[in-house]
Amino acid sequence: YFFCYEGYKCEFAKLLLEGERLLASMSGSYSSNSDSSWATSLAVPIAGGFSGATSWFLTFPMDCVRAGVQGQLIPTTSSTPIQKQGALETFTQLLKNKGLTGLYAGVAPSIARAFLVSGSRFSAYEGAL
Repeated sequence: YFFCYEGYKCEFAKLLLEGERLLASMSGSYSSNSDSSWATSLAVPIAGGFSGATSWFLTFPMDCVRAGVQGQLIPTTSSTPIQKQGALETFTQLLKNKGLTGLYAGVAPSIARAFLVSGSRFSAYEGAL
């Protein structure tokens, strides 16, 4: 999570500075001693958002399996034993029934939420330092 964030932050800061240099050279007003703090302050929420979105994208299949295990019915009477499925059985059943896309069903709202939350969280953390 933090490894992704630091890498994204460096890359987005470089990308923003290169964009500024390109625009300045096109307009003929490039100054070699321009302030780069704006690029770093803008790169922090973007990098935080992308690191949060990446972590959710990578861990979302495990969350789907967890939800499948937790969503199983609980027997109401003790006379009818129901064998509950474990994580591996739930995983294989999910793959068999819905395919690989079933592991990522509903991922878009989670990634959007993770982008916003992680971007604001990392911005607040960096701003407090």
